[in-house]
Amino acid sequence: MDTTALRSAYDRLFEVASIPGLGDAGDGGWNADQVLAHLLSVDATAAAVALGVVSGSRPTFDNRIALDTWNLDRIIADHTDRADLTAHVRSQATVLCHIADQLNEAAASVLVPALLLSNERVVLDQPVPLAGIIEGLAGDHIPGHTQQLLDLRTAAPARG
Repeated sequence: MDTTALRSAYDRLFEVASIPGLGDAGDGGWNADQVLAHLLSVDATAAAVALGVVSGSRPTFDNRIALDTWNLDRIIADHTDRADLTAHVRSQATVLCHIADQLNEAAASVLVPALLLSNERVVLDQPVPLAGIIEGLAGDHIPGHTQQLLDLRTAAPARG
């Protein structure tokens, strides 16, 4: 697989994640650490699914664990600070990209049963080619969460 778009999406994500002053969501949504923990969980799931396909098993892609606040809090607690969490997300992204780089066309085209939820709504409940899962991360998932992080920037205080 060509992982150029995936790597580019991660580069932008890490650039944004390093911005100081990422606060809490005004609407009660995820904070920056929760977004990063979610990405770590999704990336690990995608890597496990890809390795499962290569091994000949029949894995499924289900993002519900990556949405569970208890799980996100557990992931956050396993890291000393945001920089440590970001470094782990970067490491996991490198693993996922490396695995995807090794996928041949036959493996990339294997249909994987997928269940994806977003904002408590089912957005996908059908088999998807493995390549589609990885391309979805690059084209939609990572950019969407990058924007979510950008939206968490705290406003600079007004000068009087």
